[in-house]
Amino acid sequence: MTKKHRIISILLAMLLIVGVVAGIKILQIRKLIAAGKKIQQPPAVVTVTKVRRQAWQRQLKTVGSLIAVQGVTVAADLPGKVVEIAFTSGTFVNKGDVLVRLDTSTEQAQLRAAETAVTLAAINRRRARELVRKKSMSKAELDSTDARYQEALAKVDEIRSIIDKKNIRAPFSGRLGIRRVDLGQVLARGDMIVMLQQLDPVYVDFTLPQQDLVHLEAGLSVRVRTDVVPDKVYTGRITAINPGVDPTTRNIRVRATLANPETRLRPGMFVRVAVQLPRKNKVLVVPATSILYATYGDSVFLVEEKKPAAKGNAELVLRRQVVRTGMTRGDFVTVTSGLQEGQQVVTTGVFKLHNGQPARIDNRLAPKFSMDPVLKNE
Repeated sequence: MTKKHRIISILLAMLLIVGVVAGIKILQIRKLIAAGKKIQQPPAVVTVTKVRRQAWQRQLKTVGSLIAVQGVTVAADLPGKVVEIAFTSGTFVNKGDVLVRLDTSTEQAQLRAAETAVTLAAINRRRARELVRKKSMSKAELDSTDARYQEALAKVDEIRSIIDKKNIRAPFSGRLGIRRVDLGQVLARGDMIVMLQQLDPVYVDFTLPQQDLVHLEAGLSVRVRTDVVPDKVYTGRITAINPGVDPTTRNIRVRATLANPETRLRPGMFVRVAVQLPRKNKVLVVPATSILYATYGDSVFLVEEKKPAAKGNAELVLRRQVVRTGMTRGDFVTVTSGLQEGQQVVTTGVFKLHNGQPARIDNRLAPKFSMDPVLKNE
């Protein structure tokens, strides 16, 4: 056998070996594919709910800040030395309650002298009237005596006003802040004493885009929530709408008034505001956890019956359905297209499901969904 024949024989042998190995692998792969087709995927246990139609009142949502209906920093109107502090920081006071007394010893002495002058001026006026009646004094002198009496009365009123201003009182009922004065301190005109704010009711100021102005009017209901009191929704009504639009932001400023009997809302707090518009719309709603959000489109998983080819019971399968969402309220979201009322949608765990997967419904562990969910602090 020549060298050329030996090489050809070796190549043929190698090709034969490769063919045998390839054939064995092809048979193995076919067996695996056949075995995979026979394996049935276990059904996914899901919680479901039906697509419902509800009447939703349209809302305008924004954020705002709380403002006191009345709030001032009580200050000294006149200079003087503090001789009495009649309040405790953080307490509630009524209108007219004395907060601080300044030293009025000098004014009290001046008042006694002025009252004595009034008494003397009154006596002189009576004598002058007698003399005029007896024609022993001219009418001009009586007028001068009467003027001196009125001047003495004015002086008394002036001193009494100074004494009253040195008894610093609450201008309205409200809650006090932290005092800023001490006993014996000498105050100048305008020195701060304490902050006073009326906390019931309170204002909430917020802004809305100018295109919402057509929907706004005084008296519309407002719902307010804050993280400080997460378990409560405060309700109030719009009481004022700014007549002009901010030329920088193109927003309209709105003010609502809220009842605050427990005084848990405080000026300066950040709040979430929802203006309730009177018109209601019929919408399809599903739990927000049913939506599988994706960049190429949102979708839900529907649970549908699939009839088997042979005789037997129908099985449940999942079908992915592309939807378009709308407003969100509480735990629910509206669906504007893609669903029909009464269809069953999966409510939890949608991120781990896939189209055509068998399903088994078990609502024992289904979460409770609410239009006004409450965030409870641990």
